[in-house]
Amino acid sequence: MSNTTSSARSFEDVSGLEPLRLKSGWIIALGVVYTVAGIIALGSVVLATVATVFVVGIMMLIAGVAEVINAFQVKTWGKFIFWLLLGALYIVAGFLTFENPLLAAAILTLFLGISLIASGIMRILLAFSMQKATPWVWVLLSGVITLLLGLIIVAHWPVSGVYILGLFLGIDLLFAGAGWIGIGLGVKRHA
Repeated sequence: MSNTTSSARSFEDVSGLEPLRLKSGWIIALGVVYTVAGIIALGSVVLATVATVFVVGIMMLIAGVAEVINAFQVKTWGKFIFWLLLGALYIVAGFLTFENPLLAAAILTLFLGISLIASGIMRILLAFSMQKATPWVWVLLSGVITLLLGLIIVAHWPVSGVYILGLFLGIDLLFAGAGWIGIGLGVKRHA
């Protein structure tokens, strides 16, 4: 019996759960913060959409500055100008998202809808190519749902640009919060 107990403890030590057990309260608190943020985002999807666009704009500015810095590391003129123009394009696009966040949200939403349509079609084709395999029905269902979601977004565009990004952000935050709460409770339960 002590052999079983010692092997169970050594497995737990190797798996690294002990540090997580000590922090389970913080993990649950993080999940609650994510959940509350998700509820707030769903309560004001337009504001959440604008916030999402601002984050994208900041990322574009950071990427643009990094590209410009990288341009000065390149030794040939052709590549230098290419990297410099690429960085400048990112910087301009970043500033344009700050200038008109709703237009940027509409453009990002259109790209999202088109991407979902393409992804849905590819998943459906993949499902039909793997019909002899076991999980093909789930791949097909995933593809159909993704395709329909993309079609709905594009069909309601440009109006959908006002709320889709915020809606997706809110849903993502809710699921992330539920996931963190589940992890925290699960780790705490196995303590």
